[in-house]
Amino acid sequence: MEQNDLIYKPTHSKILEDGSFTWKAPSNIALIKYWGKREPQLPENASISFTLDACSTLTTINFSKGLPNENIDFDIYFEDEKKDDFKPKIEKFFERIKQYVPYISDYNFVIKTRNTFPHSSGIASSASGMAALTLCILSMEKALNPDISDELFYKKASFLARLGSGSAARSIEGPLVVWGEHHKIENSSDLFGIKFSGTVHENFKNYHDTILLVDKGEKQVSSTVGHNLMNNHSFAQQRFVQANENMIKISETLKTGDLKSFISIVESEALTLHSMMMTSHPYFILMKPNTLEIINKIWAFREKTNSNICFTLDAGANVHILFPEKEKESVNDFIISELIQFCQNNHYICDRVGFGARQIQ
Repeated sequence: MEQNDLIYKPTHSKILEDGSFTWKAPSNIALIKYWGKREPQLPENASISFTLDACSTLTTINFSKGLPNENIDFDIYFEDEKKDDFKPKIEKFFERIKQYVPYISDYNFVIKTRNTFPHSSGIASSASGMAALTLCILSMEKALNPDISDELFYKKASFLARLGSGSAARSIEGPLVVWGEHHKIENSSDLFGIKFSGTVHENFKNYHDTILLVDKGEKQVSSTVGHNLMNNHSFAQQRFVQANENMIKISETLKTGDLKSFISIVESEALTLHSMMMTSHPYFILMKPNTLEIINKIWAFREKTNSNICFTLDAGANVHILFPEKEKESVNDFIISELIQFCQNNHYICDRVGFGARQIQ
């Protein structure tokens, strides 16, 4: 599918005066990380993620017909509070997608959104947020053109969401999504995420992700700034090669159900992401002391019990603890007894792998 295939081409004379749509879109946690991009929001390496379930964004757009306008008129509310400081990011997003959804220039919008998790704390809030907003906009397109296929609808949603936040490309479908062209993964593309088409062993069905909120504040450095630091990074090219090699390894691991290999790949990817930040210019340490305490506790628990628990990290201090369904009880006991003391106000989120976004109305 080419970019031109994603441009809105009206086939009906249907009129949409006003209305509203609501979508709930999940966050996602990358197993193989993408870190580094080129314009317009294209990844330097392929990535694969678990789609989450509980960590999500609920977005409603109310729209009404207005005069065609070069600058799209909208207000945005986050958790019932008007947030003008969110507007520049949304304005940039609208500017990027307008050529593919030109009908948005004919409407005024009120956008209302809320998260089930702390904003900007390293749980991919921009991914779920941009995914939910995009799906609301494409529901307008579906109303204008009911003949649009589900396949085109979801590919276009991933394509457009990516233009707001790269990782949003992976927050449309589930349970495993690949984003980025890879010669070993059929139909993979830099333009949009696709559902992982390889065989997935029973070991990875109903996988759990408990997120330990070490630091619920805003991230020290935004993802956009972090990605840009890869442009002149001494180790960038080696990292991109490593990530694409790890995509092959994890595809095989998902097929065979080898949990020990999964742990090794996923934890290495998490630490590599942070090592790239620590060796960039300027450099950043995004982990906190309690992040390291948790990691060491996990390693000790795994050594002692032969558990298949592992951790991963996004670009922040919070720790995602991944484990199979059959270990739910023992791992939850471990988290409560030994790990939540390292969380801010003992806060953590119990999540599991989900199946993608869904329309609420």
